Parts: sequence; structure tokens; C-alpha cells
Amino acid sequence: QVRLVESGGGSVQAGGSLRLSCAASVSGYTFSSYCMGWFRQAPGKEREGVAGIDVDNTTTYADSVKGRFTISRDNAKNTLYLQMNSLKPEDTAMYYCAGTYPYCYTALDLYEYNYWGQGTQVTVSS
Repeated sequence: QVRLVESGGGSVQAGGSLRLSCAASVSGYTFSSYCMGWFRQAPGKEREGVAGIDVDNTTTYADSVKGRFTISRDNAKNTLYLQMNSLKPEDTAMYYCAGTYPYCYTALDLYEYNYWGQGTQVTVSS
């Protein structure tokens, strides 16, 4: 079982930065054994994959965030991060952390993931 809690969301002006964190409480398998991802959902839109990081630290990004967002993990702290720079109004959404065991076939496919956090809101104003 995995419990995921996101933090770090907030309101920022366009061009600004935020760092999201996702603290994981795991039982059974270690955090390092899970493929992890960040997803987002804007009002009226479907949930979409933003970034994923697999157990070998291979990273995958949506085209819309490449070069601006960086996903990382600290396995010693059971924590997943998303550094978001050069934020745009279209990045406004609820951001969710997700995890799956033992690895991802497609890291940005939300159907790959079994465990989800409650989300943290990111609002970018122009």
C-alpha cells in the first residue's frame, strides 16, 4: 500500500516558479521500487500526464512542459518532486502525484497508476 500527499501548490504570476513535493508512505515494497508520476487536471478537461520517473530514474515529460519542468525523486526521503519554472497560465490545474509498482510501460498514461494523492492546486496568473 502507498499513501501519497502532495504539497507546494499555490498562486504565482506567469514566468514564476513552484516546486511541488509528494511525500509517500509505503508498506511492503520500498519507495524506490515504484514508478512515479505527476498529472494535472484543469477544470473541464481530462487528467493528463505531466512527467514520470521510473525505478531506474528514466524521466518522461509531456511536450507542453519539456524544458520548463523537472521531475526528481529522493528515495531516502520517500519523496517525489516537480520543479516548475517559466510557468504559464495554461499550467493552471490541480496537480496529482501517482505511483505504480513495479515499473511503467508508459509513464504518462494515467491508467498505469494504482495509487493517487489528493492533489495540490497550482494557479498561474497572466
